[in-house]
Amino acid sequence: MSNQERYPILEISIEKFEHNAREVISRCARRGISVAGVIKGFSAFPELTSAFVRCGAAQLGSSRLRHFKEIKALGIPGPYLLLRVPMFSELDQVVDLADYSLQSDVSTIRALQEECLRKNKKHKVILMVDLGDLREGFWDKDEMVDACVWVENELSMVELAGVGTNLGCYGAIQPTPEKMHELLEIARRVESQIGRKLEIVSGGATSSYTLVHWETMPEGINHLRIGEGISLAYDLPVDWHIKDMDYLYQDVYTLKAQVIEVRNKPSYPQGVLCIDAFGNKPTYQDRGNRLRALAAIGRADLADIPKLMPRAAGIEVLGGSSDHTILDIEDYQGTLVPGDILEFDLNYTTQVFLMASPDVTKRLIR
Repeated sequence: MSNQERYPILEISIEKFEHNAREVISRCARRGISVAGVIKGFSAFPELTSAFVRCGAAQLGSSRLRHFKEIKALGIPGPYLLLRVPMFSELDQVVDLADYSLQSDVSTIRALQEECLRKNKKHKVILMVDLGDLREGFWDKDEMVDACVWVENELSMVELAGVGTNLGCYGAIQPTPEKMHELLEIARRVESQIGRKLEIVSGGATSSYTLVHWETMPEGINHLRIGEGISLAYDLPVDWHIKDMDYLYQDVYTLKAQVIEVRNKPSYPQGVLCIDAFGNKPTYQDRGNRLRALAAIGRADLADIPKLMPRAAGIEVLGGSSDHTILDIEDYQGTLVPGDILEFDLNYTTQVFLMASPDVTKRLIR
C-alpha cells in the first residue's frame, strides 16, 4: 500500500478553498476592507497559503513564527502578520520573520524597538484594544491612545501601522456595529494626535465578517483577519445560524477514517464506573445492545472527537480515546466491515489538530 493510501486521510479541495477566499476577499474589498489570510488553522499548508496570496490576501497571518519561517523558505511572499502578542523570548525572531505584529504592552514594544535597533530593521505594529472579549488588548482607552502616540513620536524603528480589536474568542462577545464604532473612535483620536491616517483599523476575525455579510460594517474599518471563515466556512452558517451564506463551500476538507472493528455491544459500560483515560467521569445512556464501529483515529489526531460530523446518515459519534473513535451504527442503512472508509466533516478544533498531526495524510484534490 502506498503512502497516499495510508489512513486517516484528510482530503483538501484547493478549488473550493480558492472559491471561498475569492468570495470573502472580494466582498470585503467592496466595503474598503483588506483581509489578512490566517494560515494557522491549517498549519501554513503551502498550497493553501499560496492560494491566499493568489486570491488577494493583504497579509498572511499566524500566531506561530515557525509558520513564517517555513513559508519564507518556500518563497511564498508576505507581508507576514504575527497574530499573537509576542513573548520577550521570541522578539529576535519577530524582527527577522514578521513584517507586522499585534501588540498590547508598552514594555514589549520597548523591547521590540531595541531588537529592531540591534538588527537595523523596521517593524510595524497594530496596537490592540480590548472591547470586552477579555483576551489581549489595552483596557483603558486613554492608555491605548497614549501608547499609540508614543510609538508614533518616540520610536525610530517600530512604526505604528494601526489599531485593532479581537471579539468572539475567549469572551464570546459578538461583533456589532457599536463595538466597531468604539474602535473607530479610538482610531480617530489617535489620528487626530499624530496628524495622519492610520494604515490599518482591524475590526477582528471571522466573527466580524458577519457585519460585512449583513452590510452593517461601519465605514472606516478597513481590515479583518480571516481564516476559518474561508477555510471551513462552518462557524457562521452552523454555529451562528446564518442561513444565507450558500456562496461558501463547507466541504473544503474531507476526513477519511478506516473502520477497524464492528460488533454488537452493550451501550452501557459493564463493571464499576470510575474515570476515563483523561480523568473525566462520563455519563452513559443505557440503550441496550447496539451495533457499533471503531475507527482508527482519536483525540491525539483531532482533540475533540464529539465535534466530528459523519457524512453518512445513521452514524452517531459516541466518543473515543487517544487513538480510537467509537461510533454507533445501529441506524446506518448500509453494512460496515473492517477496512471500510467513513467520511467526516470538520469544525475549527478538529481542523487545527488534524492539519498539525503527522499521522494524518494530507491529500490535495482539484
